[in-house]
Amino acid sequence: MKQLLTAAGCLLATAALAQQATPATPANPALQIYRASATKSNDLVHTKLDVRFDYAKRYLYGKEWVTLKPHAYATDSLRLDAKGMDIKSVALVNGQQLQPLKFDYTDKNNLRIYLGKTMAPGTSYTIYIEYTAKPDELKAEGSAAISDAKGLYFINPDSAVAGKPVQIWTQGETEASSAWFPTIDRPNQKTTSEISLTVPSKYVTLSNGALVSQTPAGPGLRTDTWKMELPHAPYLFMMAVGDFKIHKEMWRGKEVSYYLEPKYAPFAKQIFGNTPDMLEFFSNRLGVEYPWNKYAQIVVRDYVSGAMENTSATLHGDFVQMTDRQLLDREYQNESVIAHELFHQWFGDYVTAESWSNLTVNESMADFSEGLYAEHKYGADAGDSHNHRNLRNYLRSPAEAQKNLVRFHYATQEDMFDLVSYQKGGAILDMLRTYLGDDVFFAGLQKYLKDNAFGNGEAHQQRLAMEAVSGQDLNWFYNQWYFGTGHPVVSIDYAWDAAQKVQSVTVKQTQPGQPFQLPFAIDYYVNGKPQRQRVMMTQATQTFTMPLTAKPDLVDVDAEKTLVWQQTDNKSVAEFAYQYAHAPLYVARREALLAAAAKQDTDAAARKLLVAGLSDKFNNLRMVAAERLKLDNKDVAKAALPTLRKLAATEKDPHALATMLTALAKTKDKRDEKLFAQLLAGSQSYAVQGAALQALAQVNPKLALSKAQALETSDQNSLILAVVDVYAKNGGQPQWKFVRDKFDAATGREKGNFFEGMGLMLARLTDTAAFTEDVDRLKGLAIQYKRFGADEPIIGMMQAAVKQQAGTATAVANQQIAEKAIAEIQAAK
Repeated sequence: MKQLLTAAGCLLATAALAQQATPATPANPALQIYRASATKSNDLVHTKLDVRFDYAKRYLYGKEWVTLKPHAYATDSLRLDAKGMDIKSVALVNGQQLQPLKFDYTDKNNLRIYLGKTMAPGTSYTIYIEYTAKPDELKAEGSAAISDAKGLYFINPDSAVAGKPVQIWTQGETEASSAWFPTIDRPNQKTTSEISLTVPSKYVTLSNGALVSQTPAGPGLRTDTWKMELPHAPYLFMMAVGDFKIHKEMWRGKEVSYYLEPKYAPFAKQIFGNTPDMLEFFSNRLGVEYPWNKYAQIVVRDYVSGAMENTSATLHGDFVQMTDRQLLDREYQNESVIAHELFHQWFGDYVTAESWSNLTVNESMADFSEGLYAEHKYGADAGDSHNHRNLRNYLRSPAEAQKNLVRFHYATQEDMFDLVSYQKGGAILDMLRTYLGDDVFFAGLQKYLKDNAFGNGEAHQQRLAMEAVSGQDLNWFYNQWYFGTGHPVVSIDYAWDAAQKVQSVTVKQTQPGQPFQLPFAIDYYVNGKPQRQRVMMTQATQTFTMPLTAKPDLVDVDAEKTLVWQQTDNKSVAEFAYQYAHAPLYVARREALLAAAAKQDTDAAARKLLVAGLSDKFNNLRMVAAERLKLDNKDVAKAALPTLRKLAATEKDPHALATMLTALAKTKDKRDEKLFAQLLAGSQSYAVQGAALQALAQVNPKLALSKAQALETSDQNSLILAVVDVYAKNGGQPQWKFVRDKFDAATGREKGNFFEGMGLMLARLTDTAAFTEDVDRLKGLAIQYKRFGADEPIIGMMQAAVKQQAGTATAVANQQIAEKAIAEIQAAK
């Protein structure tokens, strides 16, 4: 599962940096419950389904033959998960005969079947069930990661929404497959499968495994049968039905296919074309060839999360679906989901977390793979940039720092899908890779996969595999990072003893609780050459020394830049400038640019360093430098503007160019109007056009408003967000309806992209009805994403709007509306 955190990420950017907390006893009584792995009374062996769909009622009519074996003890009964169904009949298959069985289904959640005799351990038996699944009548709550849990989704089944495709698709994680077929819906179950789908002949289907037959099924109907002959978990079962165009290619004799809406079919190779390279790279790196008989990817509408790694058939939300022009702006963050879900085919599907408490062996691994592939395909800077971005997302959330990576106490398994299981866990793996070295680390992953193939795994098994190949005891690492909370918060100080020619480095951990044990490298640069010292920090404050021939120009602590920590590095600007020029890694250069940005107001050397960053070889660092320029400072403007204008005229990367235009706009200098207008009219990049429109609004608001109005009919999100921004800063009541309607039309997390513009616009909405509409929508975002720190910035926006409206005719009424909303936000859990 890849979370789509578009809105959450936007809101996170406004949240304060995390301060670590010591482990605490959860206040919520539900968190006191130990979440044990599911007890196995019966084992799934094979699941055969025959399903038909009622588009009008949004029902599934199913027949199931499920084969099981008692696990360890004889049993005369069977419990299956079956959510909100009508159970028509249950029978024991006895040769060609069906022997009706008694069953209890009073709670519409657990189907208790009485077998009529005692089954010995290891004895196979098959149960036949005829049922109707009613997903739209099911009362199922989702989570922040997976917004709905009804398992089976009918998209526009009555064609009521013009231009929207008719589709059916499923989403099984965490325990929603049992909303469309009875099963033991637990991750520690594995079963082979055969799924037959009877659908309108005009549609194509996709499911797990191989398409083994297609047969006519009456007027206008066809039955497709898909078989998966290797065992996989029930939550990884999938179906999809709709009007998709299929692009096919081959990798090592296996079919690799991409299912897209017809509009996007011509761009299938551009969207998914790196998939064969990913298959080759991951297979070689892991030493375990891709295990399934095919790999398909399908893009659907209204998906409830980012993407899902169903066995051999990944399902993506439509954010990955782009035209050739949209692909000009695609960042790796969008492509990374393709790598993430593919890596799950090993970590999650081939070896599955034995319980949701151990979700890390699924999701942390997949998160780690994103940076791994970026490094392989696009270079070290791209991999490091992606990893560091994910780490920063975790570090921004104080609440997440209080959670174990492996945790056996939670209110619901959906709570496991968070910044700890994903971003922090991925960063921890990268840190372990650095400590062990590539050869040993990947040998450990290979052993974990082979030892647990087609079964289940947990963090302890991963540790044992790493210990076996490394010859090291790694309990200290896993106890600290997997079964403990938080991360180090450190300060770093330096001293040079000229008489003894010894450089000392003092690292002080300031977080509460026990100090972390930290292995890292220190590079000492003397005469342009680094000398590396490997150290192990075991105390809260520790000093490391190194004899050198001369005072070093730079001491680079954590030279490999993979530690999970927050640091205050007490270097001079001159030392950071040397670090930027000589330390090769992305994070080292970024640290230097951020240090320069903090002192640019008063330090000429800092300004020079920040300007140098505008020409960095990596686009992301050019953006870091441009977006942090304080161009309202005359000294900064004098130092930076000539270079910024020159580079903006030649920059090829659309996102770096967009950032430079945004920076130039801060000066509100009319001499930049021509460039803004030219790029708005002529750039092929929607991101650049959007930035150009927003920049134009800073130098010529009237012209920008007219240009924005002409773009209102665009279907490009980056342009619409730019129009909203222009309206927010320069429009008013006449533009509110457009902003409101676009927000309401946005799906799920996309709504978060509008919050800043809506907050800015609030002050100019003196009409009480419009003010209330804006406040209500902001309140909804604040409550939904409160766990990411969204409440405080949104409350601040409301308070600022009230203050700006003081003295207007509706000021008192609007203040009461805002205060009521603020109280509700603060009271929300």
